[in-house]
Amino acid sequence: MKLPSGPRFPLAALWLLSRAVLLLYTFRVVFVPGPDVTTDVSVIYFDWYQVLRGGTYPLDDVTWQYPPAAAFAILSPGLLPFLEYAHAFFVLALVCDAVVFGLLMYAGGRPGKSHAGAWVWLAGVPLLGPTAYSRYDIMVTAVAVAALLAGVRNPRTMGVLAGVGALLKVWPALLLAGTARGRVTRRSWTAAVVSGAAVLGACVLAAPGALAFLTFQRDRGTEVESLGSLVFHVARFFGAWDGDVRLNYGSVEFLGPYVPLVSRAAMALTLLAFAWLVLWRVRAREFGPTALADAAFVAVLLFTTTSRVISPQYMLWLVGLAAVCLVWRGSRMRRPAVLVLVATGVTLLEFPIWFSHVVASDGLGLVLLFTRNGLLVAASLLAARELWRRTVTEPRLREAAGEGGGDGGGSGARVPAQGAHRDGALLRS
Repeated sequence: MKLPSGPRFPLAALWLLSRAVLLLYTFRVVFVPGPDVTTDVSVIYFDWYQVLRGGTYPLDDVTWQYPPAAAFAILSPGLLPFLEYAHAFFVLALVCDAVVFGLLMYAGGRPGKSHAGAWVWLAGVPLLGPTAYSRYDIMVTAVAVAALLAGVRNPRTMGVLAGVGALLKVWPALLLAGTARGRVTRRSWTAAVVSGAAVLGACVLAAPGALAFLTFQRDRGTEVESLGSLVFHVARFFGAWDGDVRLNYGSVEFLGPYVPLVSRAAMALTLLAFAWLVLWRVRAREFGPTALADAAFVAVLLFTTTSRVISPQYMLWLVGLAAVCLVWRGSRMRRPAVLVLVATGVTLLEFPIWFSHVVASDGLGLVLLFTRNGLLVAASLLAARELWRRTVTEPRLREAAGEGGGDGGGSGARVPAQGAHRDGALLRS
């Protein structure tokens, strides 16, 4: 599948049309089969909103499992007091969607860049269905996209946004995985630590319970959509496992025999992914202008795929990061990006449309989960291989051939490092 590289069609018009349809589903004018995903906003988020407005974090609600800055996202609908809470939340989600699309359009229109990233975002968000606007992950993704697009020219700006994003939902800390060694890394990582510490300190001083989320993950099982859950789905299909499937800590999970073992195996896979990232960073010889986005995409892909929880909204993270990768014409992440888009479409089928089949572990449920999770595994391996080849293997071969290259350099033409690439200024401070 070849992604469009330019605005052959009126992209803005297509964005408006697709988002109008998405809003019809989100506002329940048109219905998607399966569970009503918007109730998380009108019930759970609204309950948190009332507690937070009272001056405390949800200390007695184990479903509150988010870093303290998530309170800003939950409180944000208060900026639109003329709308009811859920409707205000959906409108703000639309605004964040528009911001990401605008950034990708602007970046893709610069010399040497491509609108393929805008196409990925244009298609990826509606492929997830109403879930895209019914979780605050689209707000976090907007921060992450802005951070990566700013990072090539402004490492401090990227660091500040990554630090704030990590206090919203942890994973934006992975955006720093591909920063070029030396000054870029020092500036971006320092800015991330300082901004993160400032936001954390403000949240802790503002209300009690800012760190309560750390204890609410302790007794979680294995979520029914995760990679590890396939063990129990297959066992249930053949009548070989008699554990429970129930709502637990805010998601539908497997609970019973061998669940702790599978959960530990998932954590071990995550640790292996982290070890690979560390090894890649040590071995990498070249940090060209695409390395920052590529490494972030690979890191989040690996950690999402190996997690014991793969909630549908996690796909927004991957769509956003894939879109940033494809802003560069020379990106090698096109095939992983396509796999992520297909996996996002399958995710809509498994949740919410046929979620009952997933929970029942029947034949259709198994096909959907094996397909979606298989696509994520394939995308992870393919993206990791391409990142390694571009930054480790090929620079080493060029050096052996006497063409030069090295840390932060490039090929025989010496690709400029992050922070020195003139045309890499996607956002100006």
